[in-house]
Amino acid sequence: MIQGEQVTVRVREKTGTDSMNNPVWEWVDESTVDDVLVSPGSTDDLGGSIRPDGTEIILTLHFPKSFTGSLRNRRVSVRGRELAIVGDPVQYSDTNTPTRWHMPAQCKEVDG
Repeated sequence: MIQGEQVTVRVREKTGTDSMNNPVWEWVDESTVDDVLVSPGSTDDLGGSIRPDGTEIILTLHFPKSFTGSLRNRRVSVRGRELAIVGDPVQYSDTNTPTRWHMPAQCKEVDG
C-alpha cells in the first residue's frame, strides 16, 4: 500500500510593523496535510528554455484529494526542509485520477 507523508503548508503574513512603521512579514504555519506523496524532482530541463533561470526542482509533492487549499505563494516544510512551491499548482480532474492523489506541486529550494 502506498503511504504518504505529513507536510506543513506555510503562508506569508504581516505580523506587525517595525520602529519605522514598515510592515514586518513572517512565514507562519497555515495547515498540516497528511498523506502527501513525496518524490524527487527532475533536473532534465535545468539549463533549458523551460527554466531559463536554472530553478532546480528539489521535490514534487502529490497532494491528496482531501486537500482543498491553495498552494499559490506558499512554502512547505517537508523532511526537515523548507521549500517554495513553484507557480500555482492545478489539480487533475477526479475522473482521471483513480488514486487518492490528484495535484502535483513542484518545490524549489528557498533562498533566504
